[in-house]
Amino acid sequence: LSELEALMERMKRLQEDKEDEEASQEEMATRFEKEKKESLLVISGGICVFPIPFVSFDDEIVSTDVSRYIEDPGFGYKDFARRGEDHLPTFRAQDYTWENHGFSLVNRLYSDIGHLLDEKFRMVYNLTYNTMATHEDVDTTTLRRALFNYVHCMYGIRYDDYDYGEVNQLLERSLKVYIKTVTCYPERTTKRMYDSYWRQFKHSEKVHVNLLLMEARMQAELLYALRAITRHLT
Repeated sequence: LSELEALMERMKRLQEDKEDEEASQEEMATRFEKEKKESLLVISGGICVFPIPFVSFDDEIVSTDVSRYIEDPGFGYKDFARRGEDHLPTFRAQDYTWENHGFSLVNRLYSDIGHLLDEKFRMVYNLTYNTMATHEDVDTTTLRRALFNYVHCMYGIRYDDYDYGEVNQLLERSLKVYIKTVTCYPERTTKRMYDSYWRQFKHSEKVHVNLLLMEARMQAELLYALRAITRHLT
């Protein structure tokens, strides 16, 4: 099967499995912990330390001088936990959600900004032509949700009602490397990395992936910041 056909087959199988039997809360928690720990092993720039043969994009990485655009060149992304730790911190989304907590707080701090942010999140998340490459009338909800939730998983955010087994089945490892690079180290992203995944997809579909990743990252950052503000105020 081609990359596209294999992905569509996995999406179909996931839907059938979900209709037959849903995973227990314990199983879903275990799958989240597995994805969270593995996300720490994904190294940006095209190197992955999974125990399988893997493509490296090191020769393509361009050293970009971004210091001219920022005040603190040393400021950047750091993994939320050290590799090898047994108990990694988890942000349970049910305890502090964008819809129930963050939206109202940010609106209170800056009038109407919550509505604008919420509209932006929803628009990018729901954006779809219902196509996958040459296939039409395809429900891509499962795939879009996996992309969005994987970014939050990298930031330690867990949704109790989501089965993270879907992430492992729908997002191949080369795509996970691309996701971490774009999300955490965008200046290291190269054209070769962009071309390396979903080769049969249209550019508009792959650009939508980038939009999803950026909005998921922004929402994750807001959740952490707004939760801290809430705790300070209370």
